[in-house]
Amino acid sequence: MSEKPSSFSIKNWAQDDQPREKLLYKGKSALSDAELVAILIGSGNREESAVALCKRILSSVDNNLSELGKLSVEQLMEFKGIGEAKAITITAAMELGRRRRGGEALEKNKITSSTSVFELMQPIIGELQHEEFWIIYMNNSNKVIQKNQLSKGGITGTLVDVRLVLKNALQLGATGLILTHNHPSGTLKPSEADKQITQKLKVAAESLDIKVLDHLIITEKAYFSFADEAFL
Repeated sequence: MSEKPSSFSIKNWAQDDQPREKLLYKGKSALSDAELVAILIGSGNREESAVALCKRILSSVDNNLSELGKLSVEQLMEFKGIGEAKAITITAAMELGRRRRGGEALEKNKITSSTSVFELMQPIIGELQHEEFWIIYMNNSNKVIQKNQLSKGGITGTLVDVRLVLKNALQLGATGLILTHNHPSGTLKPSEADKQITQKLKVAAESLDIKVLDHLIITEKAYFSFADEAFL
């Protein structure tokens, strides 16, 4: 009986089974998620190939790449064959993917609906385990001038500085604001505090001829729009 090889390095596989060559000759869309992640890690462990290992990792998160992106370096290292360097590589790749989604949304640059706000902000705050409050500053054509994190807090809530919001708006020459924050709990129902800060900012902004156009509560897969639901 032949001795089991000590490593299933991709370079030792048959060419048809090599993810790198498959990507090169058949295109990136021909690869499965597991094969793409296998390219990142390069090799598996003594018992399984890189692709088999990546299939197991993905299986642990129900083959959901968004859930894979939430795994910490330490959690990835719990899989045999994933050391710190490989875990960091996977984490970095997932973060690049998240940022790319945000960049694609920003390229559109113009807010046309609550959906476009969600597409812009979900990659930034939709999957966080703590609450963050962001302001989108826009000109009179509803084009995004800037988006700023206003506060970062625990799961129970954030602090919002109205004066800072308006100071930034004046400095940027913004004529419209959209408020956004996430609910790590997943609930889309606005709290009384959410309603109060929306009204407070709306009244304060109006005195400077600046409009609060919407306030979105964002979760991983959905959102609540104050404007759409006639809360403004």
